Amino acid sequence: MPTPPPPPPARSPRAPRPSGRRPAESTRDRLVAAAALEFAAHGFAGANVDRIARAARVNKAMIYYHFRSKAALYREILGDMFRAVCARVRGVAESAVTPEDKIRGFIRAIAAEAQARPHFPPIWFREIAEGGSHLDDSTLGDISAIVGMLSAILREGVAAGRFEPVNPLLVHAGIVSPVLLFFASGRLRQRIEKAGIANAAHVTAEEVVGHVERVTLALLAGVVPGRPAARGAPRRRVGLPPSARQLKETRT
Repeated sequence: MPTPPPPPPARSPRAPRPSGRRPAESTRDRLVAAAALEFAAHGFAGANVDRIARAARVNKAMIYYHFRSKAALYREILGDMFRAVCARVRGVAESAVTPEDKIRGFIRAIAAEAQARPHFPPIWFREIAEGGSHLDDSTLGDISAIVGMLSAILREGVAAGRFEPVNPLLVHAGIVSPVLLFFASGRLRQRIEKAGIANAAHVTAEEVVGHVERVTLALLAGVVPGRPAARGAPRRRVGLPPSARQLKETRT
């Protein structure tokens, strides 16, 4: 009986043909990227939806399809930043590290998300100047949560005897303001350097973050930044009211 011929080799599955589209860069993504640059350059009032559509290479109607209005598109860009910061800060606040390291993590969370979004600092400074008039309840909730988590870190440090009591809003402002100012002022610092201020354009993000960390932690520790107390001498205060314990010791 003749031997049957061997079966033909199995064909490998054919790879799908490329569709010609880039799924990672959707119409919505392009609109957000184009709008971020437009709002950073012109503010909310000066931003033009026609320019946004041209930069995103889409019909203007797609803006209203995805976002309903220019205001909704603007709020999406603000919300993206605060959602990202909120998630990162939550991870820091819930970590099992010292209060000092949590403060460092908080500062670096702000810096990392701002650096990832060069459009955000100028947009946010304009929004502050306009009284936050375009913030929706969701974004306000994220801002409140961020400050609330910072407050919890400060309370933890006070309870451990490592921090002095300080208003969380002042600490928050002392962190956010210099970090965002640094990222918003790149071109200005180049001009300042040309005007005679040496190395104004060559300050690095790491230098700024390190400076903010040192100043913030010194403030929370109750010492004057850059001037540690002499051995055996009491720490110098930075305009902080005496604690209840100090008042009791003074009376006795």
